[in-house]
Amino acid sequence: MAPVASFRITLRPSGHEFTTDGRETILQSALDNGLTLPYGCRNGACGSCKGRVIDGLVDHGIAQDQALSSADRESGLALFCCAKPLSDLVLECREVSKAGDIPVKIMPCRVQKLERVATDVVVLSLKLPANERLQFLAGQYVEFLLKDGKRRAFSIANAPHDDGLLQLHVRHIDGGEFTHHVFAGMKEKDILRFQGPYGSFYLREESTKPLILLAGGTGFAPIKALVEHSIHSQITRPMEVYWGARNRNGLYLPELPQSWAAEHEHIHYQPVLSDAMPEDAWQGRTGLVHRAVLDDHSDLSGYQVYACGAPAMIDAARTEFAAHGLPAEEFFADAFSFAPSQTPQSSG
Repeated sequence: MAPVASFRITLRPSGHEFTTDGRETILQSALDNGLTLPYGCRNGACGSCKGRVIDGLVDHGIAQDQALSSADRESGLALFCCAKPLSDLVLECREVSKAGDIPVKIMPCRVQKLERVATDVVVLSLKLPANERLQFLAGQYVEFLLKDGKRRAFSIANAPHDDGLLQLHVRHIDGGEFTHHVFAGMKEKDILRFQGPYGSFYLREESTKPLILLAGGTGFAPIKALVEHSIHSQITRPMEVYWGARNRNGLYLPELPQSWAAEHEHIHYQPVLSDAMPEDAWQGRTGLVHRAVLDDHSDLSGYQVYACGAPAMIDAARTEFAAHGLPAEEFFADAFSFAPSQTPQSSG
């Protein structure tokens, strides 16, 4: 068997480096190594991932002429979503490090799957057009554009590397027109429109501090995205996931965080119920989920916290965590708001 090639890719101006065997595209190899380059379609049609090959040779793959002209190729440009290395490379390209680096788009999508995971929670899977991808950071959200001009925001529950479908966790809200439609009227193959990505709730990867990830109800959705992104990017900072709900039904994907903790020694999981019912036969922790964090950590000065859930939970966590030493700049929050508002951050 012939030996597998190994190519070193160097990015300018950041100086980031990674190696690849050349079987994956430059974009995919960068993503697999935790480096996020801009992209749009992932199939050589849009040009969003265009960059310059300063040194080395590439196979341009399926790059389409309207996105990468002959003049572009002659001047050293390539589409990193379809180009593969033929040698060590030095590339000039932008890297995505914050939300403002990613353009906001309006896109259509098709309902691929509706999965009822609890009596009041649906996992909604959306498929984008064949030539489109939504680039986003783990933890961000999109807003559905409704026919009456209103918007409804939902956090993206999948990690960016797994972008074949967009996954959203939708809780049925009494009096909520859109969530009622999801539960009572929406069907597979329905067409929706959304705008995004939005939000500053994403992992600050430059930090080395241990993480506390705090979720209330469907606030688990962006926390799920953060954890799965971290696992994929081989981020091994100590990570404690606290998921609070009223009763066992509210922990609607119970095996998933248990599997994270079982398979990764740096991840720990604590479910907490505030109003367990007799039929729950709950033997675990009870009370308010942010209080469980404080029961475990009298000093939060060395931590970074990501919290997502109802505004009351966020406000209490922010105040009480600060009183236990958490620096204000290390508390990142996404407050779900179910009441009508001009620009909801996210809703469940």
